[in-house]
Amino acid sequence: MSKLSSLILLAAASIAVAGCKTLPPPMPLSQLDPQQAHGHDLFQSRCAACHYDRKDGSLHGPSMLGVFKKPSLPSGAAATDERVTATIMHGRGLMPALGNTLDQQDADGILAYLHTL
Repeated sequence: MSKLSSLILLAAASIAVAGCKTLPPPMPLSQLDPQQAHGHDLFQSRCAACHYDRKDGSLHGPSMLGVFKKPSLPSGAAATDERVTATIMHGRGLMPALGNTLDQQDADGILAYLHTL
């Protein structure tokens, strides 16, 4: 096998492996159930000033795109319902705690919406 053939094969394999790491797109907004839609509305009013939800990249905080589809949160902690809920309710770093202004139904709605991303 020539060096060029080997290089082409290696490049094709690299592209295939990289393609496997792409995350599936978020659920279309038109397909959200009522709890998820409520969570979307809350996200837009309470979180979107600092976090993107449907696109990658940082705003003031990390994007939430694929937050539950990745093995860990941007902090390195496990991406679990408990960890994300604790962060929403109690804050972390520069993120303010929302626990004084959200009830459990609201927190559950935001969590349900984040699972659609």
